[in-house]
Amino acid sequence: MLSPARETPAQSESYHGQRPVDALTGFEVTADFERFNQKYDMFNRAVWDDEVRSERANKFFESYFTDLAQFRKVEGFQHRDYALRNAAWYIADFTADLLELSGDRKEGFLDSYTMFREGATRKSQASAQEHTAELKRAGRFLGADSIGVCEFDERWVYTHNYSRQKLTTKAMDLPEDLTHVVVIVNEMDHAIIETVPSALSGAATGQGYSRDIIAALSITQYIRNLGYRAVASLNDTALSIPLAIQAGLGQYGRHGLLITPEFGPRVRIAKIFTDLPLNADRPIDFGVTETCNICQRCSTACPVKAISFEEPNFDTHDGISHLKGIKKWTINAKQCFKFWANQGTDCSICIRVCPYNRDFSKAMNRILRWMLSNRWRRLALWLDAKLKQGERKTAGWWWRRPADG
Repeated sequence: MLSPARETPAQSESYHGQRPVDALTGFEVTADFERFNQKYDMFNRAVWDDEVRSERANKFFESYFTDLAQFRKVEGFQHRDYALRNAAWYIADFTADLLELSGDRKEGFLDSYTMFREGATRKSQASAQEHTAELKRAGRFLGADSIGVCEFDERWVYTHNYSRQKLTTKAMDLPEDLTHVVVIVNEMDHAIIETVPSALSGAATGQGYSRDIIAALSITQYIRNLGYRAVASLNDTALSIPLAIQAGLGQYGRHGLLITPEFGPRVRIAKIFTDLPLNADRPIDFGVTETCNICQRCSTACPVKAISFEEPNFDTHDGISHLKGIKKWTINAKQCFKFWANQGTDCSICIRVCPYNRDFSKAMNRILRWMLSNRWRRLALWLDAKLKQGERKTAGWWWRRPADG
């Protein structure tokens, strides 16, 4: 089947240029900025674009149905590894598939969630300060490892949704008058990430998403129960990383990922758009940009060299799967996805080798994190390398570990 004709992503004059919050996040946005059309996401391009679509890509998607996975004798890609990976993805896949055929909604990945009870008709009259404090307490109780708030910023909202059923764009259905975004992150398992690349390591990603879904749906229902509107979103609707940075949850890394103080880049993100009166958090700076400027471990470790060794710039690689008009490190998504497809599972090598991907319950790692935030960062990187942290472990090592260890 021929690929549909390419469309020029929509651009609106109201989205151009810098905003005051950009001075705090480090974003440099120019008048050439263009919002992103979800059709050009690399996973969607694997469905319709002959430049990305391939037999290996098809087998990659099929492998999440365990009987279609191609088991291998090598550790990390055996039957047990795919069995656990796909079990970890179950909640995310189940909720995504629930309305895909009947309603053309792949919720959590292409469309926002709709599975809610009616909320209260009476609105809570608490102050924004009270709502914010209570939301964060409730959010942690309901399953978020970390939670922040930012003001609604339409620059990061997709211009269109996408239908994989009809291979066409759909109108964005997010209300335009919501005022804030609640952003949550959940940790991915540190030990299992140490086995990257492997099908087993993909279980950490699936578990992270599944935990995000439980927390995001529950927090959304809590807000609705307060009498306000709330729209729960996983990878759909808007770009998660800029919103998480604006919500004070972390900084942007060379590998194109959010780096948090608590878990480094080892997180999955969800967000909730709402009109609940809230106070926005302030973006944070704990030295990530300065560390990434000199580190380059992710660039060196990437098998397909999809991560830049250069300084942040306006490079968009192939032009349609990356934001235009914003200066940042941008990975080559096409090369990255090709590696995923070739190995039959997702890759997190850049996460494994990152010096912020450490177990911070250990005092030594907390000291190294502190050193990364100041003039001692070169020494911290040297010590981290000497300790051989971030080196790959076998899947067999993980399976042999004590169940509670």
